[in-house]
Amino acid sequence: MKKITVDENGAGERIDKFLKEEFFLDLEVTRGDVIRSIKEGQILLNNKQVKPSYILKEQDQVIIDIRKEKEEIIPNDEIELEIIFQDENIIVVDKPAGLQVHPSDTEKKNTLVNALLVKFPELKNVNDGSEGSWMRPGIVHRLDKDTSGVIVVARNQNTFDELKRKFANREMEKNYVAVVYGNLEKKTGVIDLPIARSASFKKQKIARGKTKGKARSALTEYRVLESHAGFDLVEALPKTGRMHQIRVHLASLDHPIIGDAKYKRRNLVCPEGVSRHLLHAQKLKFELNGRKYEFEAKLPSDFTEFLQSIGPALTLKEGSRENK
Repeated sequence: MKKITVDENGAGERIDKFLKEEFFLDLEVTRGDVIRSIKEGQILLNNKQVKPSYILKEQDQVIIDIRKEKEEIIPNDEIELEIIFQDENIIVVDKPAGLQVHPSDTEKKNTLVNALLVKFPELKNVNDGSEGSWMRPGIVHRLDKDTSGVIVVARNQNTFDELKRKFANREMEKNYVAVVYGNLEKKTGVIDLPIARSASFKKQKIARGKTKGKARSALTEYRVLESHAGFDLVEALPKTGRMHQIRVHLASLDHPIIGDAKYKRRNLVCPEGVSRHLLHAQKLKFELNGRKYEFEAKLPSDFTEFLQSIGPALTLKEGSRENK
């Protein structure tokens, strides 16, 4: 059971929208799930049942008591994984694009977790104990389904707790690469723009002025690695871990990621042969139990093939790789 006291940021919001953003933002829970829970009395307002359209007031007490029946996660030996590293504490995987990280209400079998449980059954009891956490065993961070690259999974509870703490305290160094539309004028820079949920609650947006939900600080450093005719290969170093952060921040520069249907402008055409957003988690560095780790996942074939298809890289200036 969870209790939330509504403050000035939530006052004036519909209870269903508020809960989706403030409580269920990073979980595989839809707004429809929230609405059903309100109607079934699993979410109460001041100990009373209300409609999903109820407008919250400051100091309202929201009580969440969603008791979801725990299901057994089915190991799936049909999914091939490239394991970069493993020891008694962690498993590091090069996640392919198109593979969801953990089971959800709509996908219960074809996920990274299902594949890992075949070889690492001990993962099933590693979680933070929160509602639905049994569906995310060992998962301390996530990549979008269509984002490829390095992901680390905890094999035991002590490691899980420590890695979660390190991610929360920004002690993990993450390097991503992306191919974006157009050529950035500034070849290096810092994007320091807060992010909030959009009015539709289906994606994120840069928070400018008053927003529908709470704005969260977000910081991304970037530099252009290669510049091609009409496209740039960009390295992005997120210093915070907001949902869709790199995708939203690059789009805010008017240079969205190739293949990103959610955040690109409508008039931009996805190049032929690109079937997902070209974002890749290339490197991950951290320290654990006094040992320093650094892992790298090579660029996947769709990345390299697209870069080859757009011709040779142009000469870069202003702090680019060639000038360092």
